[in-house]
Amino acid sequence: MRADGRYGGHFMTGHVDGTGRIVSIHPKGNARYLNIQASPELCNTLVKKGSVAVDGTSLTVFYVDVQSFTLSLIPHTNAQTILGNKRIGDEVNIETDILQKYSQKEQKMEHTSVSGGPLTYQTLWENGFIS
Repeated sequence: MRADGRYGGHFMTGHVDGTGRIVSIHPKGNARYLNIQASPELCNTLVKKGSVAVDGTSLTVFYVDVQSFTLSLIPHTNAQTILGNKRIGDEVNIETDILQKYSQKEQKMEHTSVSGGPLTYQTLWENGFIS
């Protein structure tokens, strides 16, 4: 992508962050809802209406909770990607959005001391930052 161009997607690196398993598939209108169970570590990096890549297909998160997320696949996605062939019980590769990962890491760093523990008044006092 050119630096002066329009950006209309999300940032993916092509590296798999983990795997999940399809636990349910529900047709709704012309869409197909896939509910994917994944680790809390992966689900915590997802946000509703945010981005995720599943088996290399870039998608929007329809719903997310602590241990699963849901995708709504339109007919074009079902027809043109491997996801249209997926069944309950199938394992999938998951990559979460890199900007979300950076954002979460930055938030954690803001609340953590150099020693890796929580940043508290006690920690600041012990290290000479306050008296």
